[in-house]
Amino acid sequence: MSKELSELEKALQQTKKQFLITSQRAARELDRQRKRLRTAINRASTRAKRAALQLQKKTARLANATASKSKRELGKQIRSLDKVLDIARSEAKQLRKDLAPVMGDLKNARDHLTHALRINKALASIQKELAKKSKPRKKAAKKSATKKKSVKKKASKKKTARKKASKKKAA
Repeated sequence: MSKELSELEKALQQTKKQFLITSQRAARELDRQRKRLRTAINRASTRAKRAALQLQKKTARLANATASKSKRELGKQIRSLDKVLDIARSEAKQLRKDLAPVMGDLKNARDHLTHALRINKALASIQKELAKKSKPRKKAAKKSATKKKSVKKKASKKKTARKKASKKKAA
C-alpha cells in the first residue's frame, strides 16, 4: 500500500511540475507574440503617418505648380503615396485583428499560470503539515527535571532571607 502511495505522490509531483512548466512556457510565448505584433502595428502606423504627411506635402506642391509636366509628375507621386497609405492602413488593421486572439490567449495562459502557482503553494503547505505530523514527539521528562532544579533554588533563597536580628546586651 505504501509503495502505491509513494508512486502516486511521485506522479503528482511530476504532473504538478509539468503543469507549471507548460503554463510558464505558454505565457512567455504568447507574451513574445504580443510584443512582436505590437511592434509590427507601430511600424505600420508610422509608415501610414509618413505616407499621409508626404501626400499632404505633394498635394500642396501640386496646388502651387504651374507647369503641366510637374503636375503630371506630382499626380503620379500622389497616386503611389495613396497606395502606400492604403496598404499601411490595411496592414495595421489586419495586425490589430491578429492581436485580439493573442491577447485573449495570453489572458487565459496567465490565469492558468496563476492557478498552477496557487495549486503548487497549496500542495507545499499540505506537505509541510504532513511532515510535521509524521515527526515523533519529544519526551516531556526533561521538563520535569528542570522544574525540580528551579524549585530547589527558590527554597534555598528563602532560607537565607530569614535571618533573626541579634539583640545587644545592656551592660
